[in-house]
Amino acid sequence: MSQSKQLPRLAITLGDPSGIGPEVVLKALADPTLHQHCDLTVIGSDRILQQTYKQLQNQGFYSSNPHQFTVINLEPDPTLPPLQMGVGNLTSGAISFQYLDTAITRTLQGEFDGIITGPIAKNLWNLAGYNYPGQTEFLAEKAKVKRFGMLFVARSPYTGWTLRTLLATTHIPLSQVSSTLTPELMSLKLELLVDCLRHEFGLENPRIAVAGLNPHSGEEGQLGTEEKQWLIPWLNQQRDRYPYIQLDGPIPPDTMWVKPGQAWFNLGKNAHDGYLALYHDQGLIPVKLMAFDRAVNTTIGLPFIRTSPDHGTAFDIAGKGIADASSMKAAIDFGIELVNNRIKN
Repeated sequence: MSQSKQLPRLAITLGDPSGIGPEVVLKALADPTLHQHCDLTVIGSDRILQQTYKQLQNQGFYSSNPHQFTVINLEPDPTLPPLQMGVGNLTSGAISFQYLDTAITRTLQGEFDGIITGPIAKNLWNLAGYNYPGQTEFLAEKAKVKRFGMLFVARSPYTGWTLRTLLATTHIPLSQVSSTLTPELMSLKLELLVDCLRHEFGLENPRIAVAGLNPHSGEEGQLGTEEKQWLIPWLNQQRDRYPYIQLDGPIPPDTMWVKPGQAWFNLGKNAHDGYLALYHDQGLIPVKLMAFDRAVNTTIGLPFIRTSPDHGTAFDIAGKGIADASSMKAAIDFGIELVNNRIKN
């Protein structure tokens, strides 16, 4: 925390500079109230920020002037191909990796309390020689943690209800999900979710829903055997392990999202505090259907807070001034909230 103002200190990376990252950062930082609640530092390129700012001005869009906040300036290697707005390449992949690497290093050194990451292109990281499935895995490796997870958070603009969805498996082919899921992995993810709900959201006695894997949660083994063989026995063991939480499941995947949808749109109040989805699309299709423009990806299990907008680089609209900054703004807001909650709880 900032000693002078007692405010959370947040680093914001631009993500891939050829995408919409610079635009949504400048638009999000145009909110003057943000600077009253945190100390912000952008890790990126002065030149790109200034170019983006002037372009937005010329297009008639409102954004923050880069001179109004602190920038840690990092420029691409001049021997690499030049950057081009809307077209990612090896250079944009390499510099976006350096933005994040710098943010993590300086956060671990105590300079920041949390990181807000702009969107990157995983294939361009690979092209630049950085072979990670995504930013989450690099954050965990650099922070030297083995227990981590991808939690997606969104607050309904209609009711104020908060959706929290943790993925048990993340960036793997669908054909590998069943063999990757084990009681040990599920125990690790559930422990992460329980700890996060307690320490970062202040929920001591949460209600958690766990999805089934198969249609109708296997229907007594007729549509798949994973639930009957190990998921239901595992859930019973976890209920004994966590007597202070309500643990429901395995809930059929096609009906688990009905109550969250009702809570999101002001039709009901019986939704759970947290949802444990077993694979990527099972959790993220409903999240993006309800909250595409305001969902936030937060990596739990790290020694610091990390949030990110839940969208990609959108190279196709980069430079046009039409990118929606709502998710970036939400990522910053949740970053502030989670830093404060972690300290308090």
